[in-house]
Amino acid sequence: MRTCDVLIVGGGPAGSTAAWQLRRAGADVLVLDRERFPRLKLCAGWITPEVVRELEFDLAAYPHRLLTFPRLRVHLGRLHVPVACVQHSIRRVEWDAWLLERSGAEVVQHNVRHIVADGDGYLIDDAFRCRFLVGAGGTRCPVYRELFRELNPRASELQIVTLEQEIRYDWQDSDCHLWFFDHGLPGYSWYVPKEQGWLNVGLGGIAERMKKGGQDLRAHWAHLAAQLERGLAPGAHYDPGGYSYYLRGRVEVVRRGNAFITGDAAGLATRDLGEGIGPAVRSGLRAARAIVAGEPYGLEDVTGLSVSSIARSMLDRLVHAGALSARQRRAPQ
Repeated sequence: MRTCDVLIVGGGPAGSTAAWQLRRAGADVLVLDRERFPRLKLCAGWITPEVVRELEFDLAAYPHRLLTFPRLRVHLGRLHVPVACVQHSIRRVEWDAWLLERSGAEVVQHNVRHIVADGDGYLIDDAFRCRFLVGAGGTRCPVYRELFRELNPRASELQIVTLEQEIRYDWQDSDCHLWFFDHGLPGYSWYVPKEQGWLNVGLGGIAERMKKGGQDLRAHWAHLAAQLERGLAPGAHYDPGGYSYYLRGRVEVVRRGNAFITGDAAGLATRDLGEGIGPAVRSGLRAARAIVAGEPYGLEDVTGLSVSSIARSMLDRLVHAGALSARQRRAPQ
């Protein structure tokens, strides 16, 4: 039987971030994931400057595809607004594997089925024993299912359903485009280019509202594909896949004994843009600090609004531009 200080279920951003910090502190960490990395992950792959700072992520040293957007293009009906801000796109198949490898933790491919409290620790599938357990396995995380589901029931009105695909495509427009409430969709759709000829397109909407309105997600996809054919991505071919997750709701219990839930296992995505990577990273950092330093574990403030992050990025750009201008004015002629 493999024993460890901390066992993390899920190797995505929440799990790999927690593992990275725990390994830095000298903990014996084991990560279990049902898939082998690198693995395909449906996600727009949009990361913010806050995530870059929190992960101490050196953009220049990153060995895979990374594209920086100096602006977003927001579409709302006939209103088309360029929003100056710095955001980045990555391919999750590359980025997740890189983060997990960077953590330095041992990774084992294993589909967790049963979790049993064992003294002040946990026994997993009669094969693994740990003192601390971190649930980072996304919406279907077994740690949530076994230990937290009754304490934190999911709110159906906060469920998002999506369709998306990442394809090889020689895009010409390097901006990220977002369409809000297009064609009656209770959500938004996106066009996110990636470096070196990759493109992610998709859409997501609130499942309960779509059901009540008799809306078909595939019909919304057909509308998006036709729109892209007329402009941004002519000739592209799609075979999209889908998944669902939950926006931030009331998360009453995030720690139970020595067990923690993080990221989408706790349902932390922002309510405006459904952005989950930032909250996942922050919750992973906090779980690690709670284990290593005994800090209180709370997730009340890990989920803000994505538009607030964009606004901060705009302010940073303005301040930086102002500082450069001031230095230029002071420079000797």
